[in-house]
Amino acid sequence: MIRVLIADDETLMRAGIRLILENDPEITVVAEASDGKQAVEFTRAHSVDVALLDIRMPGGDGLKAAEQIAGHTNVVMLTTFGEDSYVAHALRVGATGFLLKDTPPQELINAVRKAANGEPILAPQITKRLIEKHLTAPHDGSAARRKIDALTDTERNVLKLVGEGLSNTEIGEQLYMATGTVKAHISRILPKLECANRVQAAIVAHDAGLTRS
Repeated sequence: MIRVLIADDETLMRAGIRLILENDPEITVVAEASDGKQAVEFTRAHSVDVALLDIRMPGGDGLKAAEQIAGHTNVVMLTTFGEDSYVAHALRVGATGFLLKDTPPQELINAVRKAANGEPILAPQITKRLIEKHLTAPHDGSAARRKIDALTDTERNVLKLVGEGLSNTEIGEQLYMATGTVKAHISRILPKLECANRVQAAIVAHDAGLTRS
């Protein structure tokens, strides 16, 4: 069972999201929060697998809450604001993904399922903009290349496919590995790269030139 927390200052929004998610028999909403402070408290108290956090809330916004809980809970920012600055900040503090509030119900359910597995979730319109901005911006890849020097050949192959946006299952199919083996490799890759999640690791892969080979 995937345990979810919903944090939004609008009661009707929380109720709507709960109704959508609990249509899936493998998802349960264990807590609702109306601000960032509650989100942090309830996440720690209820062993939450996925926290859906609104960006702007009174009493502490979702970004501040994400900074405190992203290390042990998969965080997805759910908001009406699609500006690049919010996306970049959310990913920097360790959020697993970023969705807009007009995301269709089934896509929201799928996103929670993927987030529970630590897979990156970005609304398509956000993904396109973010990738284009990152790949066209000038950056020094030397730091990223130094980081990947610590990886084994197999870990580099896994990281390359993470950078190309493949899921654990797809990576396993490409490299002839069990999904559990892929997860184990990623769990070792992230601390070596000093990354909190797959999205940050994918950026390292891009910066190091792995995805262009």
